[in-house]
Amino acid sequence: MPHGRKRLAAALSGLALATTVIVVGLVPATPAQAEPDIDDVQARVDTLFHEAEQASERLNDAKLELADLQDDLTSLRADQQRQDASLEAAREDLQDSIVSQYEGQHLSALGAVAVSDDADSFVSSLSTMSAYNDLQAQLFDSFATEAKALDIRRKATERRASEVKETEDQLAAEKATIDTKLAEAKELLDKLKAEEREALLSRGSVRMPSGIDASGAAAAAIRYAMAQVGDAYVYGAAGPNAFDCSGLMMMAWAQAGISLPHSSSAQYGVGRHVSHSELQPGDLVFYYSPISHVAMYIGNGLIVEAANPGAGVRVSGVDSMPYVGATRLL
Repeated sequence: MPHGRKRLAAALSGLALATTVIVVGLVPATPAQAEPDIDDVQARVDTLFHEAEQASERLNDAKLELADLQDDLTSLRADQQRQDASLEAAREDLQDSIVSQYEGQHLSALGAVAVSDDADSFVSSLSTMSAYNDLQAQLFDSFATEAKALDIRRKATERRASEVKETEDQLAAEKATIDTKLAEAKELLDKLKAEEREALLSRGSVRMPSGIDASGAAAAAIRYAMAQVGDAYVYGAAGPNAFDCSGLMMMAWAQAGISLPHSSSAQYGVGRHVSHSELQPGDLVFYYSPISHVAMYIGNGLIVEAANPGAGVRVSGVDSMPYVGATRLL
């Protein structure tokens, strides 16, 4: 190759190398910790909030069940005590009666039989004693049967209460795990810009309606729920300054004199089911399968709800979550 061409090739090669160095220098190195993607954070936070609410509502169910079982156990123990007292009184009456008969009338009758050979009197005495013995046997058999049944129920109830307690412990452990995940999600949220974080947490919220067309008990329930907008969401809470979803509904309808259990799935069993197209202000609206969230319809396609720890109590769209059904309490 002529020297001119060699020099040109070398120059071009050097230029290419320099260009490569420049381009590499211009490409930023991958940061050790890239800024979190807001969509990823949103998906993660939504998942964690939902999992936490599911656990909280299951815990509410377990508490209701445990309360019923404890009431039943108290009743069973009272029945047992009454039965014991009744049996003891019957036993004492029988013993006194039998002793009296044997020491008095029966002994005299038997003595008279020995003297006069009065067969009728003798048979009568034996019949009386047999009747007492039969009565005594019947009472003891009856008590033994009832006591056994009560004991079986008591043991079954205690066993079930123990199982529910174990379930509570499991749910508490699950809740603790989810709390840890929520803390991790909070760290991600804290890394977002303020406006991004605010937009994410306010997602789903809508403007407060100017007026609500409701009257009577429904109006009273709605007024209470709407007055709590802006309050905090706390798992298992039912006021006065923080609520979970079913706790808010329970307290709102309590203002109208209607008692609801502190559980979204249990509240679904109260009242009359209505279709989506029939919704009226005050109706309870339920979400997810299995049911783990409840809100109150306030008209114009809106609900008031204790949403999640990020949003608190707010007004949202009725179809902002997977809709399951609705009930009307009046």
